[in-house]
Amino acid sequence: MIDLSNTKPFASGGNRDCYISPINSKACIKVTKKEVLKKIKKGKVWYKKFRSNESFDDNLREQLAYKQKAITSPVDNSIWDHLAKWNGMVDTSLGPASETELIKNDDEIAETLENYLFREGLTDEIKLAIESFEIWLRKHRVLTKNIIPHNIVLKKIDGVITLKIIDGLGCSSFIPLPKYSKYFAKRYVERRISLMWSRINWDLSGRKGDWK
Repeated sequence: MIDLSNTKPFASGGNRDCYISPINSKACIKVTKKEVLKKIKKGKVWYKKFRSNESFDDNLREQLAYKQKAITSPVDNSIWDHLAKWNGMVDTSLGPASETELIKNDDEIAETLENYLFREGLTDEIKLAIESFEIWLRKHRVLTKNIIPHNIVLKKIDGVITLKIIDGLGCSSFIPLPKYSKYFAKRYVERRISLMWSRINWDLSGRKGDWK
């Protein structure tokens, strides 16, 4: 068991806290916040409330998302060019957790795309990084939920920015046809890319109105 009692999270999302593993500085441990599963379930539409608490657990859903065909049977090793690697589920003093690769630049935790955009705006450098990311998504047809800038970090390789997904994998379609059909997977990915740009433009415009 990994003891996190003397470790503070370096980041916190709506449902999970993120810790640097005390036994591996290159690993990120994601722990579900206490009572969050009950709150998530309570806020869902009536027919989803009959599902088990585990079905709303981001860690278990992330574990399932990393088992998608695009990742388990990739076209080539470039599957990891824009994706944090999955280490598996681990037991911690705060409960079960998922462990992924911690993206760093030298000894610093990589900055999120959201922070970069708020500080620098849509620079030519970041446009090129996003273009490369889109090519990768289309090539591998990786299924993600909505691609939100705070779920992407900037890895610098030889001075060039590379975008890396650190959260938000999975298929959000009510009927998961993209999991089984290349045609629907392609359409699904194009929709995620379109929504990604909607979110980026919404962030840059001061977050007015509905970003979708």
